[in-house]
Amino acid sequence: MRTRISWRGAIGLAAAGASLVMAGSAAAQSDKLQEALSATWPGMVEGATVVDWEGKVLQEGSNGYTCMPSPPDLAGNAPMCLDEVWLAWAKAWQNEEPFTADRLGIAYMLQGDEGASNIDPYAMQETDDNQWVVEGPHLMVIAPPELLEGMPTDPDNGGPYVMWEGTDYQHIMVPVGARDEPEGD
Repeated sequence: MRTRISWRGAIGLAAAGASLVMAGSAAAQSDKLQEALSATWPGMVEGATVVDWEGKVLQEGSNGYTCMPSPPDLAGNAPMCLDEVWLAWAKAWQNEEPFTADRLGIAYMLQGDEGASNIDPYAMQETDDNQWVVEGPHLMVIAPPELLEGMPTDPDNGGPYVMWEGTDYQHIMVPVGARDEPEGD
């Protein structure tokens, strides 16, 4: 389950380009840094900025991507790396403000996620009618709305699909690995 509270501080600081003093144990910082960077491909690791959920900058970067470890209140693993367009999207989503992409943006979640509704951007847990999807390793692509027209919305179609279709937060999910199947399936 995710909470939007965790996103507010980190996304806001990342979007503002905050530079904060490192605090906490070196081992804990190293663990957060490694987890955050596990969201992306090896060629991006060195140049990415890494921010923890308390807003501490763990690594200054120069490639335009900001990576974050899994939210601390999440039981599982869901680190992410966002470009500038995705940071703007995340800030709008977090504050329930309008957002329209004017160009492509790419985000990496190569460790997968703990699940989200495919239809409701603010669902916090699975229900009988919110099409909950626990996605394996994936990319997310933001595009101007007209580029999303005609794309599939079914997360079980075997390829990319539009998540949160028709909302200001719609984006393309691009699976790059197998999903973990729930126990008992």
